[in-house]
Amino acid sequence: MLHVVENLPEGLLERDATRLHEVLPGPTLIHLPGRRPEPLFVSALLHGNEDAGWLAVRALLKKYATKGLPRALSLFIGNVQAARYRQRFLPGQPDYNRIWTATPESKDLPEHRMMLEVIEMMRARKVFAGVDIHNNTGVNPHYACIRKLDHRFFHLATLFSRIVVFFRKPEGVQIEAFSQLCPAVTVECGKSGEIHGVEHALGYIEACLHLSEIPERPVAPHDIDLFHTVAVVKVPTDTSFSFGDADVDLRFVEGLDQLNFRELPVDTTLGWVRPESDVRLDVRDEQGNEVSDRYFVVRNGEIRTVSPFMPSMLTVDAQAVRQDCLCYLMERHKEFYDAAMQQAAKDTPA
Repeated sequence: MLHVVENLPEGLLERDATRLHEVLPGPTLIHLPGRRPEPLFVSALLHGNEDAGWLAVRALLKKYATKGLPRALSLFIGNVQAARYRQRFLPGQPDYNRIWTATPESKDLPEHRMMLEVIEMMRARKVFAGVDIHNNTGVNPHYACIRKLDHRFFHLATLFSRIVVFFRKPEGVQIEAFSQLCPAVTVECGKSGEIHGVEHALGYIEACLHLSEIPERPVAPHDIDLFHTVAVVKVPTDTSFSFGDADVDLRFVEGLDQLNFRELPVDTTLGWVRPESDVRLDVRDEQGNEVSDRYFVVRNGEIRTVSPFMPSMLTVDAQAVRQDCLCYLMERHKEFYDAAMQQAAKDTPA
């Protein structure tokens, strides 16, 4: 299933994401040399409809076509077949960003075993840092995500954006696995098709390749906006929903994704439920507990907030809601930041 090469396949850089299947038989790990031998690992197209990573890497490799890379680069190009059809993943496929660690859903999958191969190869090569590049379907600022509270991770993240999100759910993501090997981040580059996202990813990868080391000193508090994902919100599978039509179980406000990264006050209306329906959003905390009553109430048919929070990845893409979630809920507290700094001091190597 995994294809490993030590050079660029002929014609690769002439193809956009939808045509990579013409030169790549499937998921491919490409090792390229550089002046510093410990490689930067970059993953792109774990979701086939998120092409900023591939477009950025393609531009980078064209730029360095006649000169050596400043650091070795290991490029993992993920779901080539889904990219062909501009889909997150195809029917019968797992989500390529939920299979990097052994979860009840992934542990027996051949795709999970493939990711274990990638991890062990990168461990053997003494990987320097890991970067997973994504787009999202709603209106969001560009931001970085981490799975470990460590000063090196903060530095790698803030090199991309001052907005940094720490999360424990979902499980099985690429940076969950790579955080055991090296500083690792996910960078979210806005919607697919936005050139600024590609340019931002390109500049970030190039900056990472030029790093001689990742600092271990604390990041100054004024240089980071650190958020903690505390819950994930899903629409139950047997519940109909829309972002405008009235004849559904759940009707959300139009332009819902405009609320991303805005601190919503108590009593904010997010939508409406069908009259006399007992439908509710499915909200799970980091431990998997159902906690919808902690955040939402249905009052006079309206879905309203009952505690302040900040949403991320709110989307008006119905397929994205079904395949992943409606959004994540985040909190920003001075206490969390102080605790994160204390934990980072323990986790960062002396």
